[in-house]
Amino acid sequence: MAQRIAIIGTGPTGIYTLRHLIDHPDPLSIWLFERGEKAGIGMPYSPETSSKAMLANIASIEIPPLVGPYLDWLEGQPDARLRDYGLDPEDLDARQFTPRLLLGEYFRDQLLELIDRARATGHEVEVMESTEVTDLQPDGSGIGILTANGPVDTIFDRVILATGHVFPDEEEATRSWFPSPWSGLIDAEIPACRVGIMGTSLSSIDAAMAVVNQHGRFWHKGEDLIFTSTSDGLSVTLMSWTGVLPEADFYCPIPYEPLKVMTEAALDTLKTEGARLDDVFALFAREIAEADPAWAAGINLAKLDADSFPDAYFAAREASDPFRWARENLREVEGNKAARITIPWRYAILRMHEQIEDLVPEFSEEDRARFDKGLKNLFVDNYAAVPSESIRRLLALREAGILKILPLGEDYDLRREGPKTVIKAKGETWTFDTFIDARGQKPLSTKDLPFPTLRNALLQADQEIPQVDEDYALLNCADFASRIWLGSIPWLMHDRPFVQGITACAEIGVVIARDIREVAVRKMKRPRRYCQAR
Repeated sequence: MAQRIAIIGTGPTGIYTLRHLIDHPDPLSIWLFERGEKAGIGMPYSPETSSKAMLANIASIEIPPLVGPYLDWLEGQPDARLRDYGLDPEDLDARQFTPRLLLGEYFRDQLLELIDRARATGHEVEVMESTEVTDLQPDGSGIGILTANGPVDTIFDRVILATGHVFPDEEEATRSWFPSPWSGLIDAEIPACRVGIMGTSLSSIDAAMAVVNQHGRFWHKGEDLIFTSTSDGLSVTLMSWTGVLPEADFYCPIPYEPLKVMTEAALDTLKTEGARLDDVFALFAREIAEADPAWAAGINLAKLDADSFPDAYFAAREASDPFRWARENLREVEGNKAARITIPWRYAILRMHEQIEDLVPEFSEEDRARFDKGLKNLFVDNYAAVPSESIRRLLALREAGILKILPLGEDYDLRREGPKTVIKAKGETWTFDTFIDARGQKPLSTKDLPFPTLRNALLQADQEIPQVDEDYALLNCADFASRIWLGSIPWLMHDRPFVQGITACAEIGVVIARDIREVAVRKMKRPRRYCQAR
């Protein structure tokens, strides 16, 4: 009998897992469970959570191909379809950032092609759309699945959790308070009022776009982007501890060139000796100094450590007007893209964040706290650079007198007073008629799992955070072990702080599919310090 495999969630993680599962030489019975109406789109790329104005934060060149590369798919679309999304068919480029909704359509089309390919090679594929999985129950011979529509008759040998990001439900939102940009904001009518948005990342920019596009339009005047308002009284404030805006995406070689100092051999040595943050920083500093000696000297790198370097990194930006900095940064990165110039220190930091992530589970509690407070933030700032068009939009809103940036500091007070939100910081008070919390995905723990039987089993096994092996197989959980693979990013973020985005989803899918292909029956494994309770 064919192995029966369930994939719960059909966003990028589920699709990439399917892509590699169907390479299995023996026929499989694969069931895809999708809570939404259409499998394959993924929450961040769906019409319920995105609009045409919201850009994906990844270019075609960075997206691992499924049936085919994203750029090939774009070039095969009708011109009218592309223009409907604001794209010129003659200007398509591998480094272009496109609307998230269009990327969702790519994933949907690719999933349907993968299903056809799987069936043509002998696999059985069942697609369960509009089907929310509510529980997983061990059944001796496998795992039973309960859905909001009732139990599934089939018992599964393997279950892959690929449920993606988790944000508050729309029911928690009101007409003036949105606990996330994905809690009904897209369909909400926001009046021209004082709007506060917590966060200054791409999620926050998306939230701002969802509001301002109801009250005006962006248009190009030569090389300038202009925003013309059609409403009076609209004010949008982005806020964070520092008030620093993200920088624009910068040019660099892809695939990444190898690092010269922070090599696999150097990292293996640190693991053997016991990973200490100060030793990791020593490699980090040597890599930057060798890549960009002038920048290293300018920031006085030789006298900095793991705790002081982040302050030095952000110092100039924090001291500058955020819009002036954004304008100069945009000019720089656009010039570098045109000339194909790579800034060595930026590229070094970009390549090191994934290397260092592998060491995070080995840190002591003290070093982990130091890392989270310092180096983690600059790595996120580096790899979460946003499309240039997003910066242009912010500058256009600033010129229109609509957008403000508010640095709160760490000590601020936020209260809801009826329909309004009041924030006090640095001796001042701000009142907002509409408030949107856009701080992004937070790491989740076992108690947040939506499957009660699995959740209770993990808690009984003293797993405040699910324990998973290097291949994402669930560990040390009685009847669930060796049958559940946890590829859901929010539950992996504790010890993988940078496990975000499509490339991470693709890597997870490759590992899970390879493991299931190679191992029919898994024995209990020695847990590693990976997503374990501390």
